Amino acid sequence: MSEPAETPPAPRPRARKRLGYGEGREALLRAAVRVVARRGLRHLTYRAVAEEAGVTHGLVVHHFGSRDALIEESLAYAVRTSLSSSLLESGTGRPEDFVAGLADMVEDDPDGQAYQYELLLEARRRPELLAQVRELYDEYFGAAQRELNRILPQGASPAFNRLVFAALDGLVLHQLTGIGDRADTEAALAELHTLLRDLGGRPPGERD
Repeated sequence: MSEPAETPPAPRPRARKRLGYGEGREALLRAAVRVVARRGLRHLTYRAVAEEAGVTHGLVVHHFGSRDALIEESLAYAVRTSLSSSLLESGTGRPEDFVAGLADMVEDDPDGQAYQYELLLEARRRPELLAQVRELYDEYFGAAQRELNRILPQGASPAFNRLVFAALDGLVLHQLTGIGDRADTEAALAELHTLLRDLGGRPPGERD
């Protein structure tokens, strides 16, 4: 008679992280962005963020207090992160520096970019989010406007600024979703840089 098979050991619970206040908050905000980017805003819950971050549910509650606060702070975090890497305002006034590296930005932070598009769609369903989304885009429009004003001696009209930004936004979305790839993004940017040089009357590489 054969011996009974040994019962396999129960899986060990996932270890929880011990984080300081500032470190924990940052980790939770990053986790919130990933949850929204991959599953949509409707799946942004305390438990989903805790699971994604590998921390306790209570830690999320402690840091944010309400789901609305979690949404607001994760959006503000996404804005800060995206603006710091958006490349919209190089400050050089050189057309070739404007959004240089856009394709790399999409590849380096796909979740951050997807998060923002998720918020755009959710704002259509939940108008109370529209003010926050508009605030995000106003930051983008302002950065692009300032740099285009440096590039073009006559300055850029708000309509032209919006046209340029809409084109850039579309390139990011296309690369992010696979409609286009980084080669398509880079080719389109080269065309944009040529257009800005022509409008500004500057040869390639000229500095003020």
